[in-house]
This record gives sequence, structure tokens and C-alpha cells, in this order.
Amino acid sequence: MDALSYKTVFVNKEAAEKGWVIVDAENQVVGRIASNIAKVIRGKNKPSFTPNADCGDNVIVINAGKVRFTGKKFNEKIYLTHTGYTGGQREATPRETMAKNPTRVLEHAIKHMLPKTRLGRKLFNNVYIYAGSEHPHEAQQPKEIKF
Repeated sequence: MDALSYKTVFVNKEAAEKGWVIVDAENQVVGRIASNIAKVIRGKNKPSFTPNADCGDNVIVINAGKVRFTGKKFNEKIYLTHTGYTGGQREATPRETMAKNPTRVLEHAIKHMLPKTRLGRKLFNNVYIYAGSEHPHEAQQPKEIKF
């Protein structure tokens, strides 16, 4: 047999079939749900996955304020940030972060599981995270997925 019986298909941004999915994060472990959401945003769950293109789905995450941590991480894990000024290093625990902005913990976890490139920054725009169970994306008719 001289020729291959199949062709490798690469999907570009225009040819990608992007859908909308909704994920309920209530009582889910932060890292486990974030890695699954990152796979869907990236498009790794599709047979037409292309590593250099935005071929994943748009993801709506509801009840992000009700995620949980295992062990003592909720009180002892430390998020480090820097303001850019001398002596501007700040630290916060997930408990403090959830008190200020409940969606920030899940945003942080998902963002750090995406590529650290231009594509990763663009892919992060495909996730919509809400602390409660209401969201304004009913018109897109998202399909619910469970992990």
C-alpha cells in the first residue's frame, strides 16, 4: 500500500466548530474541575484537536463560589502576587480571596492550566465564570456536561 488511507486534518480558527457548554462547579475540587475545564477550552476533548488553533468550546461555569479544596489548602495555600513596585509582593489565602471575589480562585486555577502564550491568553477569553447559578448566556443554548 503506497498511500495512506486517511488524511490528517488541521482545523483553523474559521473551520473550528465551537459550541457552548455549561459546568456546575458546586462541591467540586478546584484543581480537578479546572483541569477538565482547561481541556474543553483547549479543545482536547474533540477529535479535530489542533494544538496551535482555538478549536475548543466556550465554557460557562456556574456556582464557582461553592468550590472546595482538599486537606488544609483552603486556609494554608498561598497565592503570591506582585504590584510591580518595590516591596509590592502580596499574599493571600483562598479563604481571603473567596471573601473578596469568589470567582478569582477558579479563574486562577484555569488560567494557570492553559498555555503561557498568546494562544493561552486568547483561550482564557472563552471561559465565563459566575459565583451564583444565574448566567446571561441562555441565548447560546449551552449543553451541560458533568465531570
